This record gives sequence, C-alpha cells and structure tokens, in this order.
Amino acid sequence: MSHDAEHWDARYADASRPWLTAPSSTVVRAVDDLEPGRALDLATGTGRHALWLHSLGWQVTAVDFSEVGVAQGRAQLQQVEWVVADIAGWAPTSTYDLVLVAYVQLGVAGLRRVGRWVAPGGRLVVVGHALRNRTEGVHGPRDPARLHTEQGLREGAGDLVVERLEEVLCPDEGGTAIDLLLVARR
Repeated sequence: MSHDAEHWDARYADASRPWLTAPSSTVVRAVDDLEPGRALDLATGTGRHALWLHSLGWQVTAVDFSEVGVAQGRAQLQQVEWVVADIAGWAPTSTYDLVLVAYVQLGVAGLRRVGRWVAPGGRLVVVGHALRNRTEGVHGPRDPARLHTEQGLREGAGDLVVERLEEVLCPDEGGTAIDLLLVARR
C-alpha cells in the first residue's frame, strides 16, 4: 500500500471518511503537565494535535506532506504555522520545547534526527502503535516496519534522557489498541 502524499491527499479528501478531531489520550497524558512553549507537530495530518496544543497556549508549527490535510487544519485555525513538507527532507530553522511524533514511524535514524530539534529542557514525545498491536491489538498498520518497539524508541532517543518508555493500552468500541509512548528530555 502506498503511503506517499498523493495517497494521503486522497484519503483526506474522501468526505465519507471521518477523521479524529480529539487528541490522542496518550498524547494528552504525555504533554498535559508541560509548560507551554514552542511545539512542533510532525506528520500532523489534519492537525488534531496541533489544534489541541494551540488551545493550551503552545505556539505550534504543524508539518505534513499532505496539502489536503494541512488545508483542512488551516481552515480550522490560522494561528498555527502550517507547513506542507515531507518531514524526511524538511528541517526547522530553530529548536522547540516539544517535538511531537504521533502515529508516524520514522525509524531510529529519523527519531535521532528530529530529537536534535528539541531545545534544552524540551521534550521529544513519540506515540505510535506497538509491534505487539499487530497480533494482539486493533487498528493501526499491520506492516511490522510501521510499528514501534521499545528498543527502537530507546535507540531513537539518542542522547536525550528517557523519562518514560511504556506500553499504553487504548480501549475503544472496536477492542484495545496497544501503543508505545516515549518521552525524552534534552
């Protein structure tokens, strides 16, 4: 299955497909106690986390390669800095107090790269489906390359201090998804 910008543009343009608007409860628990500052939401999609962070007082930059997804987010709130770019090749000009990587698999090298964008005292927060979700959970990708492992997240944290690395169970009407959460500090 293709996961390029064209694929996601088509998915976001499909009006029959409802998109989540509330932030992930795992993201909420990971970020709730942090003092608002500058936040970077990578692979933002339609911006559910960017919009929520802004409502808490964060100054947010939201990046995604889907023009359609970013346009939908921008239509809801123009005060967020919306950027259409592939995060594999994009780089910010400054650092952030929070770098959020929610439900996108960047791999060890990609996480180390975005970890360099965390300001002193700031946090890298990564949330995504665990490898175990493939066989024991619901929702999310089934391709093991698109799922997180504790070892991969620990390695991806690089020189950041790992504050939390844990499995999170996310029950809903369809069953229970199994996520992994990493919170690492510079």
